Amino acid sequence: MGYWRSDGQCGGAGGVPGMPTLVGDSASSYAAPEDDRAGVTRDNLVIQGDCLGALAALEPRLQGRVGCVFLDPPYNTGGAFSLYADGFEHQAWLAMMRERIERIRPLLRDDGSLWISIDDHEAHYLKVLCDALFGRANFIANVVWQKKYTVANDTQWLSDNHDHILVYARDKRAWRPNRLPRTETMDGRYRNPDHHPKGPWKATPLHAKSGRDAGRSFAHTFRNGVEWRPPAGTFPRFTAATLERLDEAGEIWFGRDGQAAPARKTFLCDLTRGGPPCPTVWLQSEVGSNHEARDEVKAFNRAEPFDTPKPERLLQRILHVATQPGDLVLDAFAGSGTTGAVAHKMGRRWVMIERGEHCRTHIVPRLKRVIDGADPGGITQAVGWRGGGAFAFYRLV
Repeated sequence: MGYWRSDGQCGGAGGVPGMPTLVGDSASSYAAPEDDRAGVTRDNLVIQGDCLGALAALEPRLQGRVGCVFLDPPYNTGGAFSLYADGFEHQAWLAMMRERIERIRPLLRDDGSLWISIDDHEAHYLKVLCDALFGRANFIANVVWQKKYTVANDTQWLSDNHDHILVYARDKRAWRPNRLPRTETMDGRYRNPDHHPKGPWKATPLHAKSGRDAGRSFAHTFRNGVEWRPPAGTFPRFTAATLERLDEAGEIWFGRDGQAAPARKTFLCDLTRGGPPCPTVWLQSEVGSNHEARDEVKAFNRAEPFDTPKPERLLQRILHVATQPGDLVLDAFAGSGTTGAVAHKMGRRWVMIERGEHCRTHIVPRLKRVIDGADPGGITQAVGWRGGGAFAFYRLV
């Protein structure tokens, strides 16, 4: 068990002997000017040190409070990166991940979720490990992210253009994802060619792929004399009474010439549930690519940019689906600090852990730019971020 002083600050001198202790560093902590900080939390933490020890030290304070955990661990590809190791023996890598995920699970709220970015080298072994630790019943999805939009012409086998994001819930019965926001493109598909008083609409089929056996003999005659039956192998989506009501309200479409197969008018004004549910394939045009991510980190450290950052739009999608404003987000392999930067701009609280010196050379400068409102890149314009807030910096001893 780690040590945390009862006044809410991390334990320094006087901590429990032999236990992980977090010592504050006011020189690296940072806050916006006082008049910029109204209503913005100061609970955000950057911790330098091994994440296993840091998680132990955080457990008394964070147990059952974290809404979302994002992990971007070393992929164990054997590649050479300047700021972190990526060549573990396979079983050692799995043991490393097991120890950390075991520490992370108790920190999640009952309605919290875990998102792990990984590639084909270890994805399927990690899936089996997470099944054991979280329970197969709590597996949500394997999201496929298109990380590159170009093809590697020099590859010997197949061009690797995607990563996996494994998604688990602490308790799948309690976890519900937020729907994606509607876009101008989505709304642009709705028209009003017949000037219906309810406004723009889109034609949708009257049949469905499944239903009751009675649907096989279903038939309905509309007011204009058109008789409709579900196509072979399908079932009616609506009862006869509902079709009659829609017909009377002018909400059935027979085409511009009145000769097309009848369809329901689905009105834009009736879509009260927001946008569509989140799909499991994420295109780089929607959530960014590796190339976009590298451009983002060069803005705050051009001399030594982080080798494998994640784009801000990717983290924005995850945090939108998994959290609400004010929720607490944890990243135990913080890398270049993308998770904290995005969470801060989106009004979430956050804790990041990183063991390397790039915790100071990359993460701290990036967050200072975010707080100062001096980071014009990433999702800044999309969320209307102008600066503010604070974070505290601690190191593990």
